[in-house]
Amino acid sequence: MSENSNDKYIRPTWDEYFMEIANTVSKRATCDRGRSGCVIARGKQILVTGYVGSPTGLHHCDDVGHDFKSVIHEDGKTTQHCMRTVHAEQNAISQAAKLGISINGATLYCRMTPCRVCAMLIINCGIKRVVCEKKYHAGEESEKLFATAGIELKYFNDDIVKYDKQ
Repeated sequence: MSENSNDKYIRPTWDEYFMEIANTVSKRATCDRGRSGCVIARGKQILVTGYVGSPTGLHHCDDVGHDFKSVIHEDGKTTQHCMRTVHAEQNAISQAAKLGISINGATLYCRMTPCRVCAMLIINCGIKRVVCEKKYHAGEESEKLFATAGIELKYFNDDIVKYDKQ
């Protein structure tokens, strides 16, 4: 807080609050390529969180290195993806299922545009709103899926996240 007593403290919006928590959750991620966190909230209440990490009981990238696989796209471009970990959004959704917590009608907060698989899971879970800190360089298909499904998609800024190995 400022030393000037005339400065009024401005509380964060609910979106800023939950995004800040998602960024804190990301500190538990176990893959340095995509340290990401996720918060799913409804009615100003956190329901579950998730972060990028290997399935329970399996080795983490931070401990044994990445498990890169090449993916060939329709346009012939080849990209590299680490297959050792589960995405933050997938882990949050899994936690909700494991704990019997309904996330129907909730808002999901995450670092960047969810991938296509995460987008499809988000749609099928009944999540109605997705708030991202930044855009993902390959997020256009997910954006279209959300628009078609009637899910509100909001970005804090238009910065684009790209990975070193693509």
